[in-house]
Amino acid sequence: MPTENSYKIRTQNRNLFLRVSKGHFATSHSHINYFIDVTTQKTRLSEATAVAKELVTYYNHSTIVDTILCLDGTEVIGTCLANELTREDFVNLNAHQTIYVVTPEHTTGSQLIFRDNIVPMIEGKHVLILAASVTTGYTAQSAIEAIKYYNGIVAGVSAIFATVDQCAGYPVRSVFNPNKDLQDFETYASHDCPMCKKGEKINALVNSFGYSKL
Repeated sequence: MPTENSYKIRTQNRNLFLRVSKGHFATSHSHINYFIDVTTQKTRLSEATAVAKELVTYYNHSTIVDTILCLDGTEVIGTCLANELTREDFVNLNAHQTIYVVTPEHTTGSQLIFRDNIVPMIEGKHVLILAASVTTGYTAQSAIEAIKYYNGIVAGVSAIFATVDQCAGYPVRSVFNPNKDLQDFETYASHDCPMCKKGEKINALVNSFGYSKL
């Protein structure tokens, strides 16, 4: 972990917890006072399954999900979530009783695009966005714009950790949030970061792949 102030936020489910480190971290969009480490949730099957089981509770029989759009390397969670949504005891209203799990491609300008062979899985489909975290909302909003551009229908936004309850008018559902888990979580514009103004050094550069200590 990037700092000594690292610990786990636990739940009653032993496979459902959040690893966090307190410090001074820089993302491509902001500075934050906690690094949320979701590496094992994205890569370890037992933890990915636990996240999926928690998220699926937000989507009742009235929610149509044809495609799960995985951001931030959440394909394992996306597959587990698709499995939960298509269980025999879960009513799924999509036409084919199956779910596509896809990942967008990023251009050099950070725009999200889909190749021609992937477009049929977006166009005319109800697409659920799955992200590791939603804090500033920039990435989720880019996904929403891409889905609309390719004539898809946004079914909602899901994340392991989120600091907002909506993005571009769509609900954001998360397993963890600062209201109940990290009450002192803060995010700042890089030019208006109080930690920088105090001369506090950045502990690490962080993104969806992880962290690089400085």
